Amino acid sequence: MAEVPAGLPKWIADHVELYLTDPEKAHLWDASLGGGKGKIPTLLLEMTGRKSGEKRMLPLIYKKVGDAFVIIASKGGAPAHPSWYLNLKANPDCEIRVGKDRFKVRARDAEGAEREKLWDELVDVYAPYTQYQERTQRQIPVVVLDPV
Repeated sequence: MAEVPAGLPKWIADHVELYLTDPEKAHLWDASLGGGKGKIPTLLLEMTGRKSGEKRMLPLIYKKVGDAFVIIASKGGAPAHPSWYLNLKANPDCEIRVGKDRFKVRARDAEGAEREKLWDELVDVYAPYTQYQERTQRQIPVVVLDPV
């Protein structure tokens, strides 16, 4: 069984638990908790920790684009990339839950024009991403999860 990464806020751990017990309810997250508006779609990312080798779970905002799922490695505009992103760079093969559905996917960074287009689409889903990018020197990665 995967576990929630240590040190995350209780509301994130609670969201993982809700995803495991009532995935349909967990799928739509109240974005006002994080500065957004209304209910927005979230998926549950299940990946392997690059240091521990342990399975980890984390809920993330997403948008489905074609057959792929797109997520943003914002970490609220922190100067460093989130651990989950580094885990995906080390091992891009992972699994996601979208409501009650499960998918095996492979993560990759969107680049160039694809990145810009997808960034704009995700900002439409969750506007605070714009402020997160303004807070940091790093370019926040846009991650595409392609089904395998």
